[in-house]
Amino acid sequence: MNESYLRKIFLPRFCLWEKIKAGRKLISFDLEITARCNNNCSHCYINVPANDSVARKKELCLSQIEDISEQSVNLGALWCLVTGGEPLLRRDFPDIYLSLRKKGLLVSVFTNATLVNKNIVKLFKEHPPRDIEVTVYGVTKETYESVTKKRGSFKAFIRGLNLLLDSKIRVRLKAVALRSNLKELPEISEFCRKKTKDYFRFDPFLNLRFDGNQSRNQEIISQRLSPEEIVAIERADYERFSVLKKTCKKFVVSESDQNKRRYIFCCGAGSSSFSVSPEGYFRLCSLLWQPDCVYDLKKGSLKKAWNKFVPVIRRMRLASGESLIRCHECSIIDLCMWCPAQSYLETGKMNSLVEYFCKIALKRSELLHNDGKQ
Repeated sequence: MNESYLRKIFLPRFCLWEKIKAGRKLISFDLEITARCNNNCSHCYINVPANDSVARKKELCLSQIEDISEQSVNLGALWCLVTGGEPLLRRDFPDIYLSLRKKGLLVSVFTNATLVNKNIVKLFKEHPPRDIEVTVYGVTKETYESVTKKRGSFKAFIRGLNLLLDSKIRVRLKAVALRSNLKELPEISEFCRKKTKDYFRFDPFLNLRFDGNQSRNQEIISQRLSPEEIVAIERADYERFSVLKKTCKKFVVSESDQNKRRYIFCCGAGSSSFSVSPEGYFRLCSLLWQPDCVYDLKKGSLKKAWNKFVPVIRRMRLASGESLIRCHECSIIDLCMWCPAQSYLETGKMNSLVEYFCKIALKRSELLHNDGKQ
């Protein structure tokens, strides 16, 4: 597409923004088509082995995915994110992708790029995605494979990424900050920004397992950076810190806003989007796995989930307690990654305080405050 026909607009000027603010309006949905992955990253909150036959049998089939996407379009959806696990593991990925595109949806795909081949590139060239997001775990074989725990994965990643870039398919690169790749983060950032002119982002936060696997959770915790390390790498990244500093006033909540924080869900979960698990479970967002907040689409319609189920969940109120006082009345909560879904993954409750998140928010606040004095 000729870029001269494209322009950026600020979100408040986007025509659907006023409708979203006025009430819930479906725009997009995430479709996790598998939890299986050909890598074995210890920090991943969802992955299971590529050859897990039990997981494969539970996955939605093509016709079920087509039905869900058809219902989504009828409710107003414009955009779909296809993710996993590793979505390219599914042999019917081309059929799934084409079925979504034929419904007029803008489609994004999250992949590790190791399974990208000429046939996949041909598919994307003939039916362009909105974008492809690829995670960069390292820029050396040693670092990359210390994360993926898969011999040969770095070579496969570079080959797949170059196939995408050489074909001029729109690729966005991202990274996750881990104990295993911390020393290589500057090189990862440089690599990503040289490879693509599109935005680069990195995530310093690691989610715990949605299945509650405690041994895997300990692996994830061992890969987490300290609050001081997280703030240090945010400060060192000029683009990231510039945005944070420019918008920091928006992160401080006034007393009037604090008084509105009496519901468990103060975020945008279920306002304009939803997520579907590989097994067909509807959630307000991809991290929300509290049993009362999950709806089985194999037993009910998407229309009922969106119009009836979601409003009930969003009306859940907080009980009084320490978490209400320290979290929902905290003036810097928007510098924090706390949310009901994260709270449940961390503690088994949706309204519990998470000290790790508190410490990160405080360090961010200190950084912005001290920088403002300079």
